[in-house]
Amino acid sequence: MEKTTISTKNAPAPIGPYNQAILINDMLFISGQVCIDPETGELRNKDLQEETHQVMQNLKAILQKAGMNFENVVKTTIFITDMHRFSEMNEVYGKYFSNNFPARETVQVSALPKFVNVEISMIAVK
Repeated sequence: MEKTTISTKNAPAPIGPYNQAILINDMLFISGQVCIDPETGELRNKDLQEETHQVMQNLKAILQKAGMNFENVVKTTIFITDMHRFSEMNEVYGKYFSNNFPARETVQVSALPKFVNVEISMIAVK
């Protein structure tokens, strides 16, 4: 099994001992992304929609570095701190896919890194 580390400056650097993504054969495993702006290092979280948009932009940058896009995504995992706000997040999330939605689960958690409201990870296949 050959593992290739995927890393781009267009997504935030890891805030712990992990990589942005790992490519194994044609499968890309993207670590959970939060709303850190890679240019400033600051959180973009004035509201949940801005936060979700930044998360999706970070994921997009990692996909692009691996030569993929959202059409390659087969599975997402979404962590959210308040399930009552699911529709706010879901509205933004859905705009990144063109009716070819991946499988996913959404889980409410008590807290996330940097105390953000949403974190999303992905699996994509070439």
